[in-house]
Amino acid sequence: MKILIVDDSRVMRQIVTRTLRQAGFAGHEVVEADNGENGLAAVIEHSPQLVLSDWNMPEMSGIDMLETLRSRGLDVPLCFVTSEGSPEMISRAEAAGAMFVITKPFTPESFREKLEGVLGA
Repeated sequence: MKILIVDDSRVMRQIVTRTLRQAGFAGHEVVEADNGENGLAAVIEHSPQLVLSDWNMPEMSGIDMLETLRSRGLDVPLCFVTSEGSPEMISRAEAAGAMFVITKPFTPESFREKLEGVLGA
């Protein structure tokens, strides 16, 4: 499975990749983008089966990226990995079509719990 990680922080993209491995999801190909605009291009170029995206990013936020994907008919599963976690934010994410939200700080266990049904064990 190909996973796209979208976050403006290179270090956070590395942490998400490492956490995926620690959670038992080591065999997946990972591609990266550094903002929502580049994330959109990466979805078209790489056709990932899952997108893990930050919420707040320059150029284009994660929610704007998700809403643009859906408006273009692209239904790739997308999960937010973000420090945001208010009920309003989660409601907006779900209404836009996000599968779920993983809040920072996260653990391999929280990744496993949320992603097991998507990525398998």
